[in-house]
Amino acid sequence: MANVNVVINGIAGSVPAGTTVLEAARQLHVDIPTLCDHPAIQPIGACRMCLVEIEKQRTLQPACTFPVSEGIVVKTDTPATMNARRFVLQLLFSERNHFCMFCQMSGSCELQTQAYKHGLDSWRYDRAFPVLPLDATRQYFIMDHNRCILCRRCIRACDQLVGNATLGLKHRGANTMIIADMDVPFGESSCISCGTCLQVCPTGALIDRASAYLGATAEVKRVKSTCTHCSIGCGTELVMRDDRVIRIEGDWTAEPNHGLICEMGRFQPLNDKRAPVTKPMVKEADGWHETSLQAALERVATNLKTGKVTTVVSGLATNEAAQIIAKRFPGAKQLMEGQAPAVTSSPLKDMDAADLFIVVNTDVAHEYPVASFAIKRSVHLRGARLYLVGDTGDSMQPWTSRSIQEAQIDALLPIIEGAQNPVIICGKKGEALAMKIAKVVTGIKIVDLAPAGNTMGLVQAGIRQQFSANGFDTCYILAAEAQDAPQELLEACAQAKFTAVQASYKQPWMDIAQVILPTPVSHLKCGTFVNFEGKTGVVNAAAACNANGEAQVLEQLANLL
Repeated sequence: MANVNVVINGIAGSVPAGTTVLEAARQLHVDIPTLCDHPAIQPIGACRMCLVEIEKQRTLQPACTFPVSEGIVVKTDTPATMNARRFVLQLLFSERNHFCMFCQMSGSCELQTQAYKHGLDSWRYDRAFPVLPLDATRQYFIMDHNRCILCRRCIRACDQLVGNATLGLKHRGANTMIIADMDVPFGESSCISCGTCLQVCPTGALIDRASAYLGATAEVKRVKSTCTHCSIGCGTELVMRDDRVIRIEGDWTAEPNHGLICEMGRFQPLNDKRAPVTKPMVKEADGWHETSLQAALERVATNLKTGKVTTVVSGLATNEAAQIIAKRFPGAKQLMEGQAPAVTSSPLKDMDAADLFIVVNTDVAHEYPVASFAIKRSVHLRGARLYLVGDTGDSMQPWTSRSIQEAQIDALLPIIEGAQNPVIICGKKGEALAMKIAKVVTGIKIVDLAPAGNTMGLVQAGIRQQFSANGFDTCYILAAEAQDAPQELLEACAQAKFTAVQASYKQPWMDIAQVILPTPVSHLKCGTFVNFEGKTGVVNAAAACNANGEAQVLEQLANLL
């Protein structure tokens, strides 16, 4: 696309044709205030905070929607623009109950920030003090309509980014309200608790239950990390105060998720109700007792030196931990959750260009939610088609053109061959059928999502065999945060002579182990992960890694061996 020359506040530059004035200003490092705009969603020009003067235009124009043209001259900070913005702010503050001193977003609110920047120290207009509801029916966050400025960021994020289309509007004028579905309580709606609307809200209308009042923008620091709960490997930001993680947000600059994360990555790590392992524990005749790390490691090392040993590693372990086990631990090395993909996967970005999705034997909405977002927004916004094959669960049914059984796949082949950019999405259970289709349909892409978080990294470290009960009598399990374990593993360990587990939580391991060693949860450990695309992501701890980190404990145990 050809470039055009622009001048903004006397600063000349060249930007691509079709760029908006707001985008051009950002490229030239000129600040234009906004409220309804967000870089990840389409602009609508609703708030009028970005009004600017443009030569040859009779009135002020919204910078977020006005396209640049050759030779355009823009002024952003004239008396007319500043007065217009103050007027907009006065109207916003007078419309609902914006009492900053009682709002959990005070110090982090974009509306409040703009008020300070534009010199507001009082309300010019009488306020109606409307009685507006507060919806607290969702588990993780609350909707306070008193703080809402109707910027529609939440609606557009749910629609354009997640593709869920849960949110909308009812009524008009001063009575306009954000609603879920056909005006049901949010907790009873189609909301999937991804929290994208929460992250884009510019005021205190959407409130995170866990982090409310725990720290304003100037009081927190942010650490970029990688979500480890599934193989997509989404980029995250840990929001911290005093070395404590108060919330987790998506990193808008990260690949492959571009800021989107799901309930598993945003809320579950800080809302896990399982009993944590805080100190090493050993099982004696009279029950479980806490002990020193050195004593626990010596007991484990003594048992690992005898008998038929196997080591089982969860896909939630880091590459560094897997490498120590692969090189320095005795016995067979086995994957806990399943084998790595047999297919070289296409990247997640290919899903945003697809016109036909075939999901095979994978409940993608529950196992890989961010991948399901790409399907939903493609079906909802671009008219792509979705076909579910085999065991795929019910969550994607509202977006589905048709569900078929594996035996009916031949009827689907002509539809796949007629598509311009067909994509198959599968996990381990769907690989065989996906490969069968790929042999028939030339050029079809397969997004093969690996089991667990870091199975690809474990395979690269040399741990390739899927768990099987091969008659071992001594077992070491690096479980990390795993919630579930194969029943076959639990039964085999219950019959074994000795089992040691390195885990973040006590259950189900207290029922089958003799020693449990603590290991940090994902946002408290350091290391690297490899996602299903084969890309390495860095996992950063909220605080400095200590001597009892995941890899550090394994290194100490390996030295004793």
